[in-house]
Amino acid sequence: MYTSQDEQLANQLLNHSVELKSGENIMLQLIGLNGIGIIRALVEKIRDIGAHPFIKIEDPETNRLLLEAGDEFFWENQANVDQLPLMKQMDAFVGIRAAENIYENSRVSKLANSAYSKHFLNPVHFKQRVEHTRWVVLRYPSPAFAMNAKMPTSRFTNFYYNACLLDYNKLEEAMKPLEDILRRTNIIHLKGEGTNITFSVKGQNWIPCFGKRNIPDGELFSSPLIDSVNGYITYTATVYQGKPFEFVKLTVKDGVVTEFDSSNNTALEEILATDEGSRRFGEFSFGLNPIIEKPMYDILFDEKIYGSNHLTLGKDYEIAANGNSSNIHWDLVCIGPDVYLDGLLVRKGRLFITDELKVLNPENFIL
Repeated sequence: MYTSQDEQLANQLLNHSVELKSGENIMLQLIGLNGIGIIRALVEKIRDIGAHPFIKIEDPETNRLLLEAGDEFFWENQANVDQLPLMKQMDAFVGIRAAENIYENSRVSKLANSAYSKHFLNPVHFKQRVEHTRWVVLRYPSPAFAMNAKMPTSRFTNFYYNACLLDYNKLEEAMKPLEDILRRTNIIHLKGEGTNITFSVKGQNWIPCFGKRNIPDGELFSSPLIDSVNGYITYTATVYQGKPFEFVKLTVKDGVVTEFDSSNNTALEEILATDEGSRRFGEFSFGLNPIIEKPMYDILFDEKIYGSNHLTLGKDYEIAANGNSSNIHWDLVCIGPDVYLDGLLVRKGRLFITDELKVLNPENFIL
């Protein structure tokens, strides 16, 4: 059994996000048993299309045990024997993150995380899945997820489906003026409380995101020229590798993090020491989902907060590359800085102020 909302979501994932066709192979990865309803809906719709589902259902606690005990040889073997050969046969991928404890992996060591990232996550997902399949990833609602969002469960569930089932065709059109301006922009300047940072995006590619890779979606991303980032930036609360941060503040010179502060400096220092690229940036993005208003310790939602930006530590995306090949990719979100494009103020706080961009403001978009 599954709900009508899950049926709508399954249709959107298969028809809009990955555009699945008859005869194709698709992997469905479910992490957390909470999301079994959406898996059932997807399987039924996939077979109706005439495509072939390959199901991987994973228990978060078991995954933690593997992370804690795994080493480089273990993860290389896991990738080469199991998931990499299978992923190479896939045309599409849907990843559902339904774990209920966001801190499950908080005690996993730096060495163990590094082994997993380098020998499994990077070759299987960053290299094969991201670059060679039509993929989409999403979270799934639960009472624990609602608690992180500080909402009653019923209200959060309604919010979740409103954010995920947004009219992405309308959002695609609304983003076009901003994309056009950014493709002609050289210097971006973010300025706000605890933030004053500049960088160049001259000649960089810009990618509008409207439900093809993430659900919920709503972002427009590129990457900064790798040595051009200078200044300081303060990010909102987040969780990375199961470790919570109430805030993160970075000082940057010529693209490299030179100073840092956070609510968890021991964990932050370990992440920054992962490799040479972990102190540099690999992505910059505008958050543009008009339904998502505040952080909830879930990056797939938080990076889409309207009036936000994320300046990401670590690996770039090949489609908008800047040469950062780090084994981490940490989306950190800054909410509400003023945004200047080549010296012109285009967003004051969380709202765009120029006529051609006001369509992206929530009060205009969702009318």
